[in-house]
Amino acid sequence: MRYGAGFEVPGEWSAVLEQQLAHRSVRGYRAEAVSDETLAALVAAAQSAPTSGNLQLWSVVAVRDDGRRARLAELAGDQQFIVDAPLLLVWLADLARARQVTTEIGSATAEGADFVEAALLSFIDVALAAQNASLAAESLGLGTVFVGAIRNRPLEVAEELGLPPNVFPVFGLTVGHPELGNEAAVKPRLPQQAVLHHEQYALEPQLAHVEAYEELLNAFYATAGLPGSWVKRVAHRFGSVAGLKGREHLRGALRTQGFELR
Repeated sequence: MRYGAGFEVPGEWSAVLEQQLAHRSVRGYRAEAVSDETLAALVAAAQSAPTSGNLQLWSVVAVRDDGRRARLAELAGDQQFIVDAPLLLVWLADLARARQVTTEIGSATAEGADFVEAALLSFIDVALAAQNASLAAESLGLGTVFVGAIRNRPLEVAEELGLPPNVFPVFGLTVGHPELGNEAAVKPRLPQQAVLHHEQYALEPQLAHVEAYEELLNAFYATAGLPGSWVKRVAHRFGSVAGLKGREHLRGALRTQGFELR
């Protein structure tokens, strides 16, 4: 069971729930293109996501050009699936449009956009929008995988995409028709007892559930022929600066792109 022994299928089920619980990363794609009509539908789904105050502080760049995808793949850790995918969507935290509206139409100085709150709103907005697009793609039989490594060298990504100040690349999303016979298995997640809290947060009881998950995931990885240990993966990411793979410089990169973060 993906979500642990405590998870029970609710009495009322839906196709949306079934699609969400079957999510898996897809890194193998057929050469078949993603049509303009499908792209428009994915962006419409993204635009239908919740957005704080209807501010809509995000944008997305659709990258189909082989050369540009190859250059972005290099900036994102030389990941071949970015090259192989027919479509890469780069999701952007976008304060530029709001600043323009504020100063040119609203007759104000846009000083409120210089605070951490504005950056948070844009990052939350773009994450919600992209998840809607990913789910929509999967509902159409397409495969996706998020690419956080876009943030490894964000200023070079910004240059490649022609991003103006106050626009920041947050992550990518590859989209394509899955290569048949190369589907990944549905990966187990932490037991719900580790992430679901009732009334107040409790850290100490999580340890036993993490240990149970470690054993379950090790068995999953062994079956897939992959190196195991979720705990070691977490420790590798946060145990040293090296695990951040260049993202330790994000504060400076954000400021270079005009995100003041006061």
